[in-house]
Amino acid sequence: MRQVNTRLTRLGVRPQEIDALLVTHEHSDHWSGVVSLASKFNIPVYLTAGSRRVSDTLPASLVNIINGDCPFAIGDFTITPVPVPHDAREPVQFIVDTAARRCGILTDIGRMTPHVVQHYQSCDALFLEANHDADILFAGPYPAFLKERVSGGWGHLNNQQAVDFVQKVNLSQLQYIVFGHISEQNNCLDRLRELVATSLLDVGKVHYASQGQGLDWLVIQ
Repeated sequence: MRQVNTRLTRLGVRPQEIDALLVTHEHSDHWSGVVSLASKFNIPVYLTAGSRRVSDTLPASLVNIINGDCPFAIGDFTITPVPVPHDAREPVQFIVDTAARRCGILTDIGRMTPHVVQHYQSCDALFLEANHDADILFAGPYPAFLKERVSGGWGHLNNQQAVDFVQKVNLSQLQYIVFGHISEQNNCLDRLRELVATSLLDVGKVHYASQGQGLDWLVIQ
């Protein structure tokens, strides 16, 4: 929760202003701090039944179980959960729609499926995982089983897979693409930038979110 407070302060937001927490899955880098943050500031949490099984310490009054195939509303936003192949209990990613704009969030996915490609068409903004460089991962210090997990169909997207996905979706109204979930151990930002520059010629403004700093606000027109 200390990290959340630090980063919100940098962006000019107080935790009391948060209307909801959307949980993609129960792995610690996505779940850690959810219970303490939600409990302290009485924030509703939206998650699948599979993700809910990770903890019984989240107050029941804050729990909203979502169906991975059914859109739901939070204020003026329509949230569409999209089931993804990842080694968690019931993982989803999210698309956020308003009356005029669409923002896609897509990380922690081992491979692209037709279902995912179909749902992420025509985004105005896209936050996309580019977790690792395949050569760096397999030459690195991770044990063999972890290399297989990260690179496998239930793990994470590598740089090339991320770029290949962008080339499969309708980019006609894309204003921003943000590459994130970038491994500090198994990736190289310069390599990712070079691949993007040579493969994606007209995809709006490209940004990169670091683990340490995240990203500043981007305004979708």
